Amino acid sequence: MQDHERIREPVSAADARPVYSPAARRFHWLTVAFVLAQIPLGLAMTYRGNTLDIWDALTDNLYSAHKLIGFLLLWLMAGRLIYRLLHGAPPDEPSLRWWHKAGSHLVHWLLYGLLLVVPLLGWIGVSLFPAVTIFGLFDLPSLAAPNEDMAKRVLDIHGRLAIVMALLIAVHIAAALYHYLIRKDGVLRRMLPGLK
Repeated sequence: MQDHERIREPVSAADARPVYSPAARRFHWLTVAFVLAQIPLGLAMTYRGNTLDIWDALTDNLYSAHKLIGFLLLWLMAGRLIYRLLHGAPPDEPSLRWWHKAGSHLVHWLLYGLLLVVPLLGWIGVSLFPAVTIFGLFDLPSLAAPNEDMAKRVLDIHGRLAIVMALLIAVHIAAALYHYLIRKDGVLRRMLPGLK
């Protein structure tokens, strides 16, 4: 039998379901990497600086790394949101109930919003403080004139919203595992890297 006459293997229904585009999946997993770096950095820097009152080179470097990653995360999320608005997302997994779909969309859009607002508030807060220097090498552009009292309020909101975001991320992960391990549907598969 010649190559062009080969019978194609049947494609399973699960394999035929739409998945996120390769670009959308790259945006997602890069966001995951940034957030997984930010959470422990944020906890370590505030513990050393605020709880232990240790202001040394290590604390300064933790703050610098947190500011730099937050700045990059903000622009990554802006690009990701623009891509999502222009290209959309695949249709919902057909086996989902209406409340699964509603909950999924709500959590996704809340995460989009928080992943933009939390880094932006951090940038505004360090601008107000002012503490825009990164590793002693360069300064982030300042978004506001110095006002330390306002900086403390903005950074407090930044921290509280970061906790809300971490809780939503935990819900997001738990839902993905629920779909993968219990429902055994194609929800998690849609965002896995390496799919065509």
